[in-house]
Amino acid sequence: MSATLEQLAATEHLLVALDFDGTLSPLVDVPMDARMTAEARAAVDALVATPDTTVALVSGRSLHDLREIAEHTDASAIMLAGSHGAEFWLPGTGRQASAEDADDVRLRDELRAEAERLVAPFDGAWIEPKTFGFGVPTRTVAPEHEARVHELVAALVAERAPHWRRRSGHHITEYAFRSEGKDTAVAHLRERTGATAVLFAGDDVTDEDAITSLGAGDLGIRVGGGASAAALHLDGIEELAASLSRLAALRAAARE
Repeated sequence: MSATLEQLAATEHLLVALDFDGTLSPLVDVPMDARMTAEARAAVDALVATPDTTVALVSGRSLHDLREIAEHTDASAIMLAGSHGAEFWLPGTGRQASAEDADDVRLRDELRAEAERLVAPFDGAWIEPKTFGFGVPTRTVAPEHEARVHELVAALVAERAPHWRRRSGHHITEYAFRSEGKDTAVAHLRERTGATAVLFAGDDVTDEDAITSLGAGDLGIRVGGGASAAALHLDGIEELAASLSRLAALRAAARE
């Protein structure tokens, strides 16, 4: 059975792992303009200040971009898992080294350049660089061209890199030569922190990897619509922020 907020508040060490885009920040046309809402920021800060509680951001963004949009500094106590768990930043030690094969990087750059050429004729289409691949965001592409943009790039990757992992989300398809998912990110963070319970919240298909990996005593939250294995469904960022703030208050009281 999934835990309630009251049960999570009583656990010995709590890991709160949160997706960023669509979960703490509204989805935006220009990805690097994303920022947490004021309510979400206040809730995260309250949890960070709570004893025996670790907060982590778990995102498909590259670690560099995640740090920028989260306004994350070297002094932050928030852990980061970027690139769906292929990159980590840990308080006190910083960015964790991640192996990059030269052939993989070369192919990434070749395919990224070719993908840029393929989508160039379509207004609003572009290729988002990522550490281990690239993304094809189509939020700014006319609806009648969106499918064609994805089709062209999918055919390219299928021909040149059929072994790459493909992920689809809200108006974006991502391709990567690393196969880690948010489930492995949460498992790593759980082990690293010694967490006795985990709360994970996300809004998209890629977050289901983490949600379905949770065990007894954990809590998965789906933010917004869509099918999900999460035990708790919330309408949007405002509701999530309120729930996280309540959890922080309950946990602070329980740890007194």
